[in-house]
Amino acid sequence: MSLVTLLPFIVLIGAMFLMTRSAKRKQQQAASMRNDMQPGSGVRTIGGMYATVKEVNEDTVLLDAGPGVHLMFAKNAIGAVLSDEEYNRIVHGVDADDELTDDAVVPDDASSLTGTDETAAADDSRIDLGKKDEAVAADAEKADDAEPKKTDGESDAK
Repeated sequence: MSLVTLLPFIVLIGAMFLMTRSAKRKQQQAASMRNDMQPGSGVRTIGGMYATVKEVNEDTVLLDAGPGVHLMFAKNAIGAVLSDEEYNRIVHGVDADDELTDDAVVPDDASSLTGTDETAAADDSRIDLGKKDEAVAADAEKADDAEPKKTDGESDAK
């Protein structure tokens, strides 16, 4: 056989070798990235969810996706471990110039969002939501039920 007929096979084998080597290197990088995860790190799952690592186990990771929302994921489901700057930029919309303040307080109610103050909240005036008509109809129905029911043999005349 001549070298010209063997050349395509040699190139194909060489290309397959390079592709598998590249894929193996990417897998090793991904595995080392997942093994280097620490609690407090920001991550992106392969599904596109951003969360903070709360706990790292052998095969699983406990993620904090928000206040009171803890999710258990397989380590293989972590697509990327993000730097603090990148995580804050994506999740909180904070640029590298801006700073997150830890003194921010989340209100227990929406009064700070609506602009009402505590004196208005303490006011006992009620807003009519149309429930009054339903209450009157329910009372009338109860009154009708209170009348004695007549059976087939009874009449109104006594």
